[in-house]
Amino acid sequence: MAAHTNFVALSVVFFLTFSLCLVAQARNRHRPSLDFQKNQEDGPNYLVGVGRADVTGPAAEVNMMGYANPAQQSSGIHFRQFSRAFIVSDPQNTTRTVFVSVDCAMVSQILKIEVVKKLKPLFGNAYNESNVCLSAIHTHSGPAGFLQYVLFDVTSLGFVRESFNALVDGIVASIQRAHNNVVPGDLYLNQGELQDANINRSPTAYLNNPESERAKYDANTDKNMVVLKFVDQHGTGLGMISWFAVHCTSMNNTNGLISGDNKGYASQLFEADMNPGSLAGQGSFVAAFAQSNEGDVSPNTRGPHCQDTGLACDLETSTCNGKSELCVSPGPGVDMFDSTRIIGHKQYSKAKELYNADAQEKLSGPVQFALQFVDMSDVTVQINSSYSAKTCKPAMGYSFAAGTTDGPGAFDFTQGDTEGNPFWNFVRNIIKQPSAEEVACQAPKPILLPTGEMTFPYAWQPDIVDIQLLRWGQLVVAAVPGEFSTMSGRRLRDSIQRAVVSKGLPEDTEVVVAGLSNTYSDYITTYEEYQVQRYEGASTIYGPHTLAAYQQLYSQLAQDMVMGADIDIGPSPPNLLSRQLSFLPPVVLDTTPLFTHFGEVITDAGSAYHTNETVSVRFHSAHPRNNLQLDGSFLTVERKKDDGTFEVVHNDASWDTMYKWKRTNVLVGHSEATITWTISPGTPPGTYRIRHFGHSKNLVGEITPFVGSSRHFTVNH
Repeated sequence: MAAHTNFVALSVVFFLTFSLCLVAQARNRHRPSLDFQKNQEDGPNYLVGVGRADVTGPAAEVNMMGYANPAQQSSGIHFRQFSRAFIVSDPQNTTRTVFVSVDCAMVSQILKIEVVKKLKPLFGNAYNESNVCLSAIHTHSGPAGFLQYVLFDVTSLGFVRESFNALVDGIVASIQRAHNNVVPGDLYLNQGELQDANINRSPTAYLNNPESERAKYDANTDKNMVVLKFVDQHGTGLGMISWFAVHCTSMNNTNGLISGDNKGYASQLFEADMNPGSLAGQGSFVAAFAQSNEGDVSPNTRGPHCQDTGLACDLETSTCNGKSELCVSPGPGVDMFDSTRIIGHKQYSKAKELYNADAQEKLSGPVQFALQFVDMSDVTVQINSSYSAKTCKPAMGYSFAAGTTDGPGAFDFTQGDTEGNPFWNFVRNIIKQPSAEEVACQAPKPILLPTGEMTFPYAWQPDIVDIQLLRWGQLVVAAVPGEFSTMSGRRLRDSIQRAVVSKGLPEDTEVVVAGLSNTYSDYITTYEEYQVQRYEGASTIYGPHTLAAYQQLYSQLAQDMVMGADIDIGPSPPNLLSRQLSFLPPVVLDTTPLFTHFGEVITDAGSAYHTNETVSVRFHSAHPRNNLQLDGSFLTVERKKDDGTFEVVHNDASWDTMYKWKRTNVLVGHSEATITWTISPGTPPGTYRIRHFGHSKNLVGEITPFVGSSRHFTVNH
């Protein structure tokens, strides 16, 4: 996560207060041959399918996942979040794979377990833990409470069933739709550089990498974007996946509106181009802007400055007068919405250029996959011929509590802390004092939370993670269970590339890192970056040799996949769904003031507007947790047609609209919804109205739908 604001204090409070079709495919036993027995002239090289579904969680009074700021509660929708699924199979449909890009902060282990469980009665053994990859875009503006380990659910007051169910149901629906849309088709690969869309937020840690290694690269972040184009046998575009490394933290930690951030907006722009006339989130073409090795990569390109003085922050510690709270890196725009628009548009524009370019590589070759569960707390790493090292039980360092320049922490925590603090050691020891073995293993990290040794009420962070590879011809996708830093991602790609080439794959085989996939285990830095103990190093939970362990594991897995070797799938991860605790109060009751009703207008629209103006309508409303409106909407903007009926031109998935909700009387359940529509250039003149859709709850728990409508108003150029 970009920043765990106030996480340590909250942890203390929390604990002290609440103290594929064939059986052979199952568990990765299918082993396609090295040779792809098919000529290019025989027809399409693959079977492909794409699908999209809504995963938007509770839009009110649920903590947002990512910044771990308890004050950042959901309070409406900027635009909806989606799951985008892509199926690739060999022409005989004997080996199939699924890659899913999800508009959420990260994929939790329990989320994938439940998704695979729900796929089985629908498709038998066609889709399983080994050939399904779930990867998150890492937006920090989505509802929390869907992870199974304690540390990640502290600020959300535990597990939030609505958040979890929305993600599970939406991901499964997107895979179903992709499955139903499978047709013969082809894949085309292209890549190019995107400048001015990211910066390194821990440059001093990056500089600790060897100079000879840094000299191989032009920048301290990856500027390369990889685009995979999906077409049917007639060459008609079906979908696109873009991989580019940048945090989805354009929307800052004061935002309460659910949002896909910069990558979600890029998807919306691309899909609008390819699905003319369709509403946002609808249409057959599916465009995913997937995450890569964004661990130390920020979209806030103006760089860190002190909010009080405007001067540059201290470079080593990211502080202003010794405090981290005031050191913030702004985005390129005038506010967070504008910054989201700018960074999202940059990604969309580059992806569209690469998608449309003539110089693209047509993929041909086997479809393969491999997955292995690994106990990352106990991996022996062979550093060289005479020296080995071990990974550690999970632990979070002091600098993790300092946050980042995307979202600073609190108290006296600072980045780059390798010493610790007696007071916070005392507070930590109230929860759990780390063992001497753990202290030595994690050095030079001073341990703030020995999460791997904390088991009450259940595990705080994962020991077992899944590592996974998908191969589509000349492209290998490395699904990684966390946030790899720039240099960590480069080293991992190189290791995998060398491994597959050593087993006969061509030298030009492309390896991409798909970040935050299948399991979330925080950050992965290089050994050298770990020594500096910036936020990312302090959040590298398995110790200084974490990256080397992953390089070793993925290299072996890659060789086994290419050769079709038997793979020991390893120890299954725990399923803690039945043990989850939740302290989030339920919705009890919705009412409206006397002589009013749900959906009634409080403040109406004006009579006439022009483009670039904003229409705002306020309604008596009810709690959005009563019905999440999945694949629906809390609002519509509608235009009157010649026959007198209205057609929907915008919904709450649109960039141009916002749905904001707030309580006005907690005791009796009064609330209001404000719906805004900023009229973009090119909007056809005519008569419009805004409608609001919701569901109210009475004292006996009955849920009743309601609709409200504004007056009719005109739009002129």
